[in-house]
Amino acid sequence: MQREPDQNEGEFPDHARTTRSHAGEGLEDGYNFPGIVLCALGIIALGLFLTAVGYGFGGWAVIAGISTVVLLGAGAGWLLLEHRRVKAKEGLGLTDQRGH
Repeated sequence: MQREPDQNEGEFPDHARTTRSHAGEGLEDGYNFPGIVLCALGIIALGLFLTAVGYGFGGWAVIAGISTVVLLGAGAGWLLLEHRRVKAKEGLGLTDQRGH
């Protein structure tokens, strides 16, 4: 018995059979990885900042605090810009909701 071809066959993403329009958006293109790495380094810098403050190393605390703000800000900015780029490629605005 032959299966009837679906109207949406060959389209990607398949909106008829998927519930999320961006499943795996964070991993589907490699342009997000620098932002993820910057955020991870920012969290590490936050731990170093708290350790330096706890032990009373004022100079190191300032350096780690500035590094934390810069790394987390750069990482979040990178991820926001990449998310905006993916949305613009689909013809959507940043606040247009699709999927969940």
